[in-house]
Amino acid sequence: MGLKIIKSQNKTFLRLKVPMKRKNNGKLVKSSSVGPEPFYAYIPNDLPPNPPIDLSELQGLLEKASSSLGRLDGISSVLPDISIIIYMYVRKEAVLSSQIEGTVSSLSDLLAYENEGALGVPVDDVEEVSSYVSAMNFAMDKIQEIPLSLRLIRETHKILMSNSRGANKQPGEFRKSQNWIGGATPLEAVFVPPPVQNLKSCLSSFEKFLHNDEMPSLIKAAVSHVQFETIHPFLDGNGRMGRMLIVLMLYDDGLISNPYLYLSYYFKKHQSTYYDYLNKIRSDGDWEKWCEFFLNAVIETSDEAVKTIMLLLDLFEKDEQLIIKKHSQKIGLLNLYKCFKENPVLTPKSILKKTELARSTLFRNLKYLEEMRIIEEITGNERKKIFKYTSFVRLLTDGD
Repeated sequence: MGLKIIKSQNKTFLRLKVPMKRKNNGKLVKSSSVGPEPFYAYIPNDLPPNPPIDLSELQGLLEKASSSLGRLDGISSVLPDISIIIYMYVRKEAVLSSQIEGTVSSLSDLLAYENEGALGVPVDDVEEVSSYVSAMNFAMDKIQEIPLSLRLIRETHKILMSNSRGANKQPGEFRKSQNWIGGATPLEAVFVPPPVQNLKSCLSSFEKFLHNDEMPSLIKAAVSHVQFETIHPFLDGNGRMGRMLIVLMLYDDGLISNPYLYLSYYFKKHQSTYYDYLNKIRSDGDWEKWCEFFLNAVIETSDEAVKTIMLLLDLFEKDEQLIIKKHSQKIGLLNLYKCFKENPVLTPKSILKKTELARSTLFRNLKYLEEMRIIEEITGNERKKIFKYTSFVRLLTDGD
């Protein structure tokens, strides 16, 4: 008897059929905490994997991933204002990570929402993505004060779930009841994480591993992500929190100095493969294949980010020179353009809050930027207009 791999809504999961002995990855335990019939839940072995992950075949990829990540981190030294890139990349990661969980909001939707605009998408979706941004910003600040820990994860999760959908899902608290993935009951589920009575020991061991210094940081982040998703310690938000954890670990270990790595882009692009590899670890302990997938994600995402940043710098230079050439005498036009560099989706109301432009001057300057095809109005409404720096958003929305 063994495991059955099934597909559900384009995702592949494990159906745990009966208890069986496995080497090096975990075990099934019989449980009856939900409903009258017993079911089997999965408890992963403590980390690090035993026997250790074989890095011999991964060394080339590991070096390439480290190099790509270093190149991305180093590019910050040539940027005139790194805050613009950080601002946008945190939001891109928030959008993509939430889309993996089923939201439909885009980067433009989020930016409009943050500037008191609305593009007709479900408000709950945009609020959920906005909460991710708040949680990431909180965690990046808080990790300066306290170590990467269960406490930091809980406090970050509380903010992540601070929206209408998450309010009743025990935000910031590890679950006190059994959860499962897929199906109406654990018996029908495609995966059942550890029972509540085993949760504390699983998390305690996991926290200890977060500070393991004997494993390369990228491999440690890859392994920790799988373990977190397998433990599934919260009632909801585990996927988003688990992906955020990768960025926090790489930052904490000094591999990146800012949160501009958005691995959710790669995970969403290869979503079924992403779930397949998570499952292969639970079914046969195939850590090496997962680490290969993870390192490829780091390489592709880092290289794409560097390319995008360089294209953005070229775009900013080109458009600024166009404004100077055509409208060098126009009062406040370059300052208005700067607002769109800092946030490429804006409403007149939000711009007036940021600048000292008179309302009549603002709309005149918006018209100038429209005529140069730098921005466009995206609602078609006479009132409650929303303007977008189209080329800027287009560069950032590959995969959005």
